[in-house]
Amino acid sequence: MRTRIAEVDVLRGFALFGISIVNTVGITGMPVDGRSGGAAYWAYETLLHQRFFPIFSFLFGVGFGLFLEAAGEKVCRPRVAMLARLGFLVPFGALHRLLQPDEVLLSYAVVGIVVLLPASFLPGRAVLALGAVVTVAAVLVTGGGSVLIPGLFLLGYAAQRHGIEKLLGLSGRCLAAVFGVGLLLAVVLNVWQVGNGSGSGTRLAAVAGLATAATYVVLILLLLRSRARGALEVLAPLGRMALTGYIGATLMIVLADHFADLGKDPAYGMAVSLGICVFLVELAFSSLWLRYAWYGPLEWVWRCLTWWDVVPIRRRRGRAAVEGG
Repeated sequence: MRTRIAEVDVLRGFALFGISIVNTVGITGMPVDGRSGGAAYWAYETLLHQRFFPIFSFLFGVGFGLFLEAAGEKVCRPRVAMLARLGFLVPFGALHRLLQPDEVLLSYAVVGIVVLLPASFLPGRAVLALGAVVTVAAVLVTGGGSVLIPGLFLLGYAAQRHGIEKLLGLSGRCLAAVFGVGLLLAVVLNVWQVGNGSGSGTRLAAVAGLATAATYVVLILLLLRSRARGALEVLAPLGRMALTGYIGATLMIVLADHFADLGKDPAYGMAVSLGICVFLVELAFSSLWLRYAWYGPLEWVWRCLTWWDVVPIRRRRGRAAVEGG
């Protein structure tokens, strides 16, 4: 039985950290204006906004491949199971969109069905090439945003097809070299973005966002090779419960905004503080929940719908958790 890949769960949990903060700004309707935001605005734009969403999207493509591979060992038609999985993600996204108009689950489900499922019939190299072309085209034509989803999905799926374990197993020296180049590129692009006054929706901002996201990923992988691994592994439970965490964060932010009322004026400090608090609640809940269960509450419902069966959820000793769940 396949076991989960810890690094993937840690990265997914890390992505939810930034997404919790960015969604706090978006859900509350807090004004985001470069003319009045000053340094706080540019810190938000260069360190957070559109910097974690690419990681989350890339990992969705990885997860698609892992699930398809695991399903292939369980049923004779894994793509049918995958179609059911993506199809049942649609109502989750549609309901979530009532609270969060900018949510991505509905888009993820549709793009997964329209792009990833057909791509699963292609060779791995073709998926990689297509992902690169689609991503570059999205940046050049639209300036990034949600249009990046198809390309990032394909790149994540290509990474899984080529062996995600091999990529995660690169030597520390290699990762350090990649991190150095990525950090330099990200700093240059972000400084250029600030100097040029390019907000979200521009080509420069999109490229800077992708470079920063990639640098974050390599940094986390490097830290997982160090003594910091133990501290970072606390993110893994949330990574395993990403659906529950993502939707649960929206509910907490909507509730908290009744008291914080962030929609009046730019208050980056309060928004970041609220986002971090929401993330910490997600983190604590996921860690506690997974002591007694194999799946998060919404992950369990999603899994039962996918397989059209009541899947055992209570944790028992001596059984490994299934990757791609």
